[in-house]
Amino acid sequence: MTDGEDVGTVGAAGATADADDGPREVAPGLRLARIDPAADFRARVVALQERARSALDLLGAEPLDDDELAEPPGADALALLRALRRAHASEPGYDLLVVDMPPAERAVRTLALPEQTRRWLRRLLPPERQAARALRPVLAQLAGVPMPARSLYESAGRLDRDLAAVQELIEAPETTVRLVLDPGPAAVRALRAVRAGLALHGLTVDAVIANRLLPDTSPDPWLADLAARQRKALDDLGGGLPADAVPLYGLPHLGRHPEGLDDLGELADRIAEPPARHAPAAAGEAWTVEDRLDTDGVLLWRLPLPGATKETLTLVRRGNEVVVTTGPFRRVLPLPSALRRCTVTGARLADGELSVRFAPEPGLWPERD
Repeated sequence: MTDGEDVGTVGAAGATADADDGPREVAPGLRLARIDPAADFRARVVALQERARSALDLLGAEPLDDDELAEPPGADALALLRALRRAHASEPGYDLLVVDMPPAERAVRTLALPEQTRRWLRRLLPPERQAARALRPVLAQLAGVPMPARSLYESAGRLDRDLAAVQELIEAPETTVRLVLDPGPAAVRALRAVRAGLALHGLTVDAVIANRLLPDTSPDPWLADLAARQRKALDDLGGGLPADAVPLYGLPHLGRHPEGLDDLGELADRIAEPPARHAPAAAGEAWTVEDRLDTDGVLLWRLPLPGATKETLTLVRRGNEVVVTTGPFRRVLPLPSALRRCTVTGARLADGELSVRFAPEPGLWPERD
């Protein structure tokens, strides 16, 4: 961070401030916005009921009041993504936008939500069917069933545009993820799975921060043993390819939960120090199709998946898409156009990269001289 930068911070879901509260300045050049998923959900439901009032009245439905609404599971993720979009589109804009995400596994799913929801919308309400809306009354009579209303497509279109704006922000090259964890055996396993999940969704890890490190000079045997185990975990986290790495920083335990700008400033000073170790890079490489037709008779689709393991990796083709699952994370990937005329002949995971072999289908590819 340099002098003159304007930094915005979106607080983690579950904060107590109202969802409509704007960002407030907490230090020169630093603004903080907290979100309240419950307030955000209530406001959106009330607004939706207002837009659909005529239909609800026709059905004899009794609208829900604001004070009887409670947010369902998943509302915090949607509120966070909406706050992210608002902050990014705010005027004047920020030089840097920092988002306090949920725990790592939930964070990956939250970041993947816009793309996944847009895919569901396209399957359930294909946009091309809107072109036939003039024929909808005739089609309804011929089919004997009511056709989807125009308002349904319009609502789906608005939602798709909102999700597309958030997806574009998440997938932007300058968007990166910084992981914070407490060093230990569980953290080593979690980092491996999360790195693979982030890479699956094309997200880049720019640093890993090992938090709350105990001093290794304590005379207390219990604390000394715990500190030694932390250092062992730190070494395990830092293992990998040193030529292809992101920094792994260590932050000391303050003996209390960090509060206020003084504590944050002390931790920021530690982050500015050289990294304690290095961790393998998580993503950032482009997915490519390598032409090996002349040598091996195949096309090779290369997908970087650092952290993935053979035991937790599955690959299933569905038409012009491939469903890739690594650990608890899944993504449906559209096949590049050249590979849609091929059949899958094999796959291999090695050195953090998934290579899928495709052989051209006879009759669909021109003969090579």
